[in-house]
Formats: sequence, C-alpha cells, structure tokens
Amino acid sequence: MQLILKKYILSALIVLVACTAYAQGDDDDKIVQINGVTMTADSLRAVPNAVIMLKNHYRGTTSNQMGVFSIVAYKGDTLEFSHLGFRKKLYVIPENIEGSQFSMVQLMVQDTFYLSETVIRPYPTREEFNYAFKYWDIPDDRYERARKNTEALMLRALAYSIPKDGGEHQSAYQNMKAQRAVYYGQQPPSNLFNPLSWAEFYEAWKRGDFKKNKR
Repeated sequence: MQLILKKYILSALIVLVACTAYAQGDDDDKIVQINGVTMTADSLRAVPNAVIMLKNHYRGTTSNQMGVFSIVAYKGDTLEFSHLGFRKKLYVIPENIEGSQFSMVQLMVQDTFYLSETVIRPYPTREEFNYAFKYWDIPDDRYERARKNTEALMLRALAYSIPKDGGEHQSAYQNMKAQRAVYYGQQPPSNLFNPLSWAEFYEAWKRGDFKKNKR
C-alpha cells in the first residue's frame, strides 16, 4: 500500500513540475524587449524625455536625450507614449513577433494649445504711472539676488564681517609658522621701510583699528 502511495505522489510531482516548466517556457516566449526611438513626425528630430508606459501595468520608462528607449513587455501589450506639447500615442505590440527583440520608431505629433485672450491696457494716468515707477518696491528675482550676493563689494564686506572658522585659523597659524621658519636662527628683516606695510598701516588707521574701545 505504501509503495502504491509513493508511486502516486511521485507521478503527481512529475506532472506538476512538467506543467510548471511548460507554463514558464510559454511565458518566456511571450516576453519581448522593445528598443526604439521617439521622433517628431514633421522634422524627424529626437524627442527626449518622452514617457513610455505599459498600459494597465503601472510601469514604464523614459527616452534619453537622443530619444532612445528600451523596455521589456509581453507580446500583445499596449505602449502609451506621452510628452508635454505632443499628442499621446498608443502602440500595440504584435503577438506574432519572432524572437525576443523588437525595434521600432515612434513618431510624435505636436499638439496645439489655445490660450485665453489677454488684453493689455495702458496705465490710467501718467501721474499714477510715474508714482508706480518711482516708489513701487518690486522684489528681486533669483538672478538679481545671485548677482547682488556675488558682487565684489558684498564679498569683501562678508569677508570682513564673518569670523574665520577652524580651518581658516589653522591655515593662518601654519602660514605664520612657515614664515618664522624661513628666518629661523637669524634676525628677521624690518618692515620699517616697506611701502606695503605702510599701506596696510594707513588702511588700518583709517578703519579705526587703533582707537580705544569706550565702555
């Protein structure tokens, strides 16, 4: 009885493995890799960053700067191509493709947008326009803010006002030690007749570095 049961279980396992292998082989035959290019229909220029989605599968890819894309799908699936300024396109992958590779060129047609009418009117009076031109405070855009933050006077003011960090203090200390090491064992030269030192002294005197702090 046990021998018959073992033969029955073994036969069932063999049939199950065979069915699984057949089903897996059938699925492998349906898988295809799509390699393609998205281009404009009128001038045959590449359409970069186009979105290619597998309809009803919630996965997809995008084309690169040359319009080239690659995606793995099943035969019979539907590819949906979309891009801002172009009409959506649907492409059904043929089921009679031979092999597992397929190449295609998808042409995208530009879409036309119709905007609502805009009427530009002059300012009511010349006096109101002059007042707005003189006194209205228009905020700076990002380009103007970046220009102000990188101008020479602003950078110089920040260099004087912002204290040094640990790295800058360490660098200044190392430079001082290196300068002292140059004249190690001898008398360093005097800056009494150095015009650069006098210029630095004059600038410090104008800044008020030698004034006593009044408490």
